[in-house]
Formats: sequence, C-alpha cells, structure tokens
Amino acid sequence: MSETKFDYDLFVIGAGSGGVRAARMSASHGAKVAVAEEYRVGGTCVIRGCVPKKLFVYASQFHEEFEDAAGFGWTVPEASFDWTTLRDNKDKEIDRLNQIYIRNLNNSGVEIIDSRAVLKDAHTVHLVAEDRHVTADKILIATGATANVDESLKGREHAITSNEAFHLDELPKKVIVAGGGYISVEFAGIFNGLGLETTLLYRGEEILRGFDDDLRATLHEEMEKKGIRVITGTVFTEIEKSGDGYKAHLSNGEVLDTGLVMFAIGRDPNTRGLGLEEVGIKTGRKGEIIVDKYSQTNVENIYAVGDVTDRANLTPIAIREGAAFAETVFNNNPQAVDHSIIPTAVFSQPEIGTVGLTEEQARAEFSEIDIYKSKFRAMKHTLSGRDEQTMMKIIVDAATDKVVGCHIIGPHSGEMIQAIGIAVTMGATKAQFDMTVAVHPTAAEELVTMKEKWVAPELKAAD
Repeated sequence: MSETKFDYDLFVIGAGSGGVRAARMSASHGAKVAVAEEYRVGGTCVIRGCVPKKLFVYASQFHEEFEDAAGFGWTVPEASFDWTTLRDNKDKEIDRLNQIYIRNLNNSGVEIIDSRAVLKDAHTVHLVAEDRHVTADKILIATGATANVDESLKGREHAITSNEAFHLDELPKKVIVAGGGYISVEFAGIFNGLGLETTLLYRGEEILRGFDDDLRATLHEEMEKKGIRVITGTVFTEIEKSGDGYKAHLSNGEVLDTGLVMFAIGRDPNTRGLGLEEVGIKTGRKGEIIVDKYSQTNVENIYAVGDVTDRANLTPIAIREGAAFAETVFNNNPQAVDHSIIPTAVFSQPEIGTVGLTEEQARAEFSEIDIYKSKFRAMKHTLSGRDEQTMMKIIVDAATDKVVGCHIIGPHSGEMIQAIGIAVTMGATKAQFDMTVAVHPTAAEELVTMKEKWVAPELKAAD
C-alpha cells in the first residue's frame, strides 16, 4: 500500500466470519490492517451460533440412535445424559476455534485490538477500552446481528435467548421456545432430543416463513411425531415467575408451566451505539446498514458486510462478502456477491437442505413450472421402524428446463444440498439431472430418478 496520513489502510469493526476474512485477505494484498472486537474473535457463528448449535444437534440425536439400534440387532443398555459434560466439552472446542482465529489473524499480519470501536468521523475510530482514537483510510463494519426479544412483554426478563442457552447451569424438565425460524426449530429439536418436554410457540400460521411450503408442512408434522408440541398463531401475553419455574400466559388463553422460556424471534443488525448517525451512514428500518453491490455505504470510504447489512444472514455469505470486499478495494478486482442462489441447511430434526426458488416464488417468476416431488421412508428406518419421512422436491422452469429450486428434508440433507447447489448455480437442466447415474442405495439417488411430473390431487381428479 502507498503511504498515507492514516494509522491503517483498513480498520475492521467486528472480528466475526466476514470481518476476519476481509481483514486477512486485505492484509495479503499489502494493506496495513487492524480489527477491533469487544467480545471474542470468531463472531456469532463460531462462539455462540451455528458451530456450538451443531454440536448440540449431534448430542441430541443419540437418543434416537440408541432406540434405532435395536432393529439392527444391537442391545443397548439404558443410557443417561449429563448436560455439564456436553456444555463443558463444547466450551473447550469453542476455545480451540477462538485460538485458531486469533492465530490466523496474527499470521496474516493483522493487529487485533480487544475493544469496542465507535465511529467518530469518516476516517476516525474511538477505541472505548483504551480511550484513544485511531485513523484509517478505509473502514469496514462487520458487527453482525444480535438476538431480538419482545421488550414490551410483561415478564420478558424471565426469558433467555440462544446466547444464554449455550451456558445453562442445568437443564429444566420443560422448555418453551418462541419463534418459527431456523434457530427456534433447531433448538426445539435439541431440547426435545436431550429429554426436555418441548413446546414451540410461533405467532404465524406455519413455521419457517420464507421456505418452501412442502418443507414447512413436513417439518411441522415430523416435529410433532417426535413429541414436540407446535402451537401456531399464538404469542405470549405474560411470563410469570412461579416457584422454581414460570407460568407462560398465551394469547389463546392457555397457561403453560415451564422451567425455561427461550426467545428465538429473529435477530437485529448490531448497529446501536456505533456512531453511524454522527457519520451520516444510511440505515434501514431494522437498523441495517444500506450498502451497494460492492458492500459500500453512502459514505465513500466506509463499507459493511455480513448480518449487519441484513442481506442474506448466513455465515458463508458473510465470508464471501468479506472476500469480495478485499478483492474490490485492495486488489483492484471488483467483485459483487450473488445473493440470488444460496444453498443452505436448517439443522432441524429431520434436517433441511434448500437452494433456489420456492414453488411460490417460481410461480411468480415464470409463466409455467414443472414440479417433481417424492416422499418416502429412508432405508435405515425400514429396520429401525421409525416413522420418519424424507421429502424431495425439484422445481423446473418449463420454458428452459432449468432447475431453479431444490428442497430436501431428511437425514443428511445439508450434505446433499451442497452438491445440488453447484448444479443449480451452474444452470443445470432437469434433463441433465436425469442423465446422471444414480448412486445406489442412497436417499440422494431420488434426486436423479424422479421422472414423473407432480400434479396436484385436485387436478388429477379433474382429469
């Protein structure tokens, strides 16, 4: 980098996935870089999000594995579960990952500053913990998002969010999870699998708003099969302390006894107190930072990536945005991240893998679409006896034969959708899916053997 009057070529606020990737890549292009983090390096995903949550998902699945073993000839002694062992082992793994992130930044030549950072002007950042100012030619905001709660709810102080769920001293016998998004359904599956009497409470008509309707309905059905009570169209009116637990008053008139209430009702961009107003950075309704396709704000030298922009709130997207920023700003190679086709997984039980358009979105975009759909019991469950359904759905633009959406619910869906995501991103056609040799015996072979178009039952009856 050319000599400037600034302390740094780049100052990054927030050392989560996007900020770390941007910092490291920018440094590799010759920039003098510092990153400020007020909590722990690694961000939400690594420290208190998708990584520890996935470890909890693994733990919660063992009770079904023990049950299923009998159908395969195994005699499994009565199992017991120790929460503190899981929690503490999880903490050790998160500590290990945190140290890896720190080491990678150090090895890249990035200076790490343990402090909250607040914008003072377009080129100046105040480090709160050190009570000093630093300057930078470019500033990148990568502060992520924070768990949202219903501040107006009477008794909301009795509830926790996913942040606290990772560090509970003990598990209660009963839990109510409020919300209908991926975090809520994942935690409902975790708590249920660990032996808690679990209720999922959601204000909407059906869980997982924005996902394909067949996925939503199938997951709802399968969760209830596993013993999770799913209550939709209902919210809390009050959470009342009662002895060692709580009484949850619901808008449908019910009062539920519970040992724990957890909010998972969404996340808000973490922009409060960052000094955005003083600098004149434009924000949206939720406080999200408005950026262009190159992650640039309305202030020329200030950029933002990740959940703080509320574009597509997923760790891999934050990483891609961070990399694209570094290429654009410090390597003279402008890159914009395509947010239109994003493979993603929901680690519900059963898990979901999805990429591309939902059926509703496809019908709105194309004049005619073809639907291929299959629902079956996975081979493993023919001997285990478990009544769990796998569902696969392919959505095709009839005019071009391109696969524009693929949705899976069942074991290993997340692993499958990564490969399918490549095909959909490349613009693969249904004919090319059909030409692909099936891997047998697998559940995934269904994706290349569905030849008959799905027709709604009412249309079949009309014929």
